[in-house]
Amino acid sequence: MTGQEISVNIPPTLDPVYSNMIQIAYKDDEFTFMFLHQLPQVNQARAKAIVSITPAHAKNLLGVLTKTVADYESKFGTISAPKETQGTEKVSTLRGYS
Repeated sequence: MTGQEISVNIPPTLDPVYSNMIQIAYKDDEFTFMFLHQLPQVNQARAKAIVSITPAHAKNLLGVLTKTVADYESKFGTISAPKETQGTEKVSTLRGYS
């Protein structure tokens, strides 16, 4: 392994989750991502995972996600969001939560 590689142990009991909606909250020392699954045709969502990270890790995530989406689009073509979900409709931001 190089200095950039780490060994990741994924427990066999860890199940993947599907999320089609996210809420992002932040305060001075952390960003919290609440991954939700919104049921079709229902004004209701179920929390699937909640992840909190430092602001520095959030900035790193932004960079990695930007690069990964660019790589994906160069391989598979431009991603176009459906008209009804363009903008921030599927992302809710809660500022200064406590």
